[in-house]
Amino acid sequence: MLSLMLLRHAKSSLADTGQADLDRPLNDRGKRAAVAVGRYMASNNLVPQLVLCSPARRTRETWGLVAGELSATPEVLFAAEIYDFGDGEAIMECLRHKAGTTQSVLLIGHNPSIGELAQNLVGSGSDKLRQQVEKKYPTGALTVFSFDLGSWESLVTGSGTLLRFVRPADLIDED
Repeated sequence: MLSLMLLRHAKSSLADTGQADLDRPLNDRGKRAAVAVGRYMASNNLVPQLVLCSPARRTRETWGLVAGELSATPEVLFAAEIYDFGDGEAIMECLRHKAGTTQSVLLIGHNPSIGELAQNLVGSGSDKLRQQVEKKYPTGALTVFSFDLGSWESLVTGSGTLLRFVRPADLIDED
């Protein structure tokens, strides 16, 4: 049984004049959300063995704040392929090729790729959760899937069971 968590980076600042998109940091709201998601993961024993993360500053900062709440330190790979804004296929390919024999993976990336991949992987699970994922995949949102597969190389569209969909708004009050 394989486990995948897809995390969209937390809320980031808008790009300053002349600032590259890769260099956009988290804003204060995003920092609070990333800590809350990390606490949620820790309290629900959602600690990955491997983290695949986009090299963008906002994804790295999201991971750093999430990691600060976890009891274990997984291996982390920063993969340029995850800095993608497409249909999710590029990050699915990255997962197939970089996850190896790891049973539990957290992938941190960007929309629309993360949201599209989440929608594409759903084969079974709660209809309510599926509808929420399809409606909107906000910053800081986390989906959790299980797969009855022997390896990540076997990952295909519709092969996942959607177990959880958690948004920062579910975890913290934003006035």
